[in-house]
Amino acid sequence: MSNPSMSAARSGNHIRQWWKRLRNSGVLLYVVLIAIAAIYIMPFIIQVSTSFKTDADASMNPVSLVPQVWTTAAYSKLFLHSDFPLWFKNSLIVTLCVAVGRVFFDSLAGYALARLRFPGRNLIYLTLVAVMSVPGVALMIPKFLVIKSLGIYDTYAGMIFPLLVDAGGVFIMKNFFESIPRSVEEQAMVDRAGTFRIFWSIVLPMARPSIITISIMSFQGSWNELSHFIISTQSSSMATLTRGVATLASGQLGQGNQYPLKLAAAAVMTVPVAILFFIFQKRIMNVTDGAVKG
Repeated sequence: MSNPSMSAARSGNHIRQWWKRLRNSGVLLYVVLIAIAAIYIMPFIIQVSTSFKTDADASMNPVSLVPQVWTTAAYSKLFLHSDFPLWFKNSLIVTLCVAVGRVFFDSLAGYALARLRFPGRNLIYLTLVAVMSVPGVALMIPKFLVIKSLGIYDTYAGMIFPLLVDAGGVFIMKNFFESIPRSVEEQAMVDRAGTFRIFWSIVLPMARPSIITISIMSFQGSWNELSHFIISTQSSSMATLTRGVATLASGQLGQGNQYPLKLAAAAVMTVPVAILFFIFQKRIMNVTDGAVKG
């Protein structure tokens, strides 16, 4: 007869060896990552699934992944019987203008702080870093007063101009330009190229990965912006997707919970940013590594 204590010891050794092989193989890491990914993805899956449900089904089974009856009624109502196309158009106009403007102005400011020497340069940089730590809600009232005093309230200009420069984008561009060797610009200086010519023709093309990152960050930020559009516009004709989808929560298009309608709007709103991230995610990772050098 075998000794029970020896059998238990052998069993314990087998478990420890199995656990060690599991850790070394990386399977455990993949299991943890899959679990975390499932936690993040599950709300989006429920959102898309619910958008194809009927109102009654969504109220009775709000977290069910499979609708009892598949229907596109929510999408039909959203696009044909609401102001959703107008909201989408306004968001697209504002987002594209902000993305292009931020790339240009953030690059200019970042290059000036990285390469030019002028009085107050360090103070401006410290102020920039300080602005990054200020909560956006604290600037809402001053921003509203400035927009009103300039006479651009409830216009595209009032929605776009205050978002054209971003402290975080300037910070990224400054660090990226500082990582570029000055010898790259010396030959152009010998040929008597001006500062803007050197910036536009030589340095800026080298910052393409950083530009892509700021473009995506600006697109996402302005596409999902809400508080700024609340204080800069009033009329329904200037409403963006974030404002429009927020009004759906108050039952603007009918009575009841309207979960399919609300989540259909949220799903459509998510698609452009998701596509952008899937296409350029590797470039974002690369520039993040490069921008912090130097």
